[in-house]
Amino acid sequence: QVQLVESGGGLVQAGGSLRLSCAASGRTFSSYGMGWFRQAPGKQRELVATINSAETTVYADSVKGRFTIARDNAKNTVYLQMNSLKPEDTAVYYCAADPTARNIYSYWGQGTQVTVSS
Repeated sequence: QVQLVESGGGLVQAGGSLRLSCAASGRTFSSYGMGWFRQAPGKQRELVATINSAETTVYADSVKGRFTIARDNAKNTVYLQMNSLKPEDTAVYYCAADPTARNIYSYWGQGTQVTVSS
């Protein structure tokens, strides 16, 4: 069973930065696909960024150039560095894992709130 715990969320002014962390359990973490998703009030959950075992990354157009996803397999942790934050980035951010490497994110954390003020 894979367990995920997000941390690093908070309140920040527009233009500021935050770094989210996701600590994962799992004996074969290095083989997992990992992703960050977010959900704003009244909206559906959306993809933010993904990283696979080869460290190939995918970003939503809305965050490309501002956010960076990375992983540290020795620490069983994935990160999301968020720079140049905008009010529209306000959402609950979720970490997700794909242990089967089939692009199916079957394990989810409980989320961490990110609020960006003007």
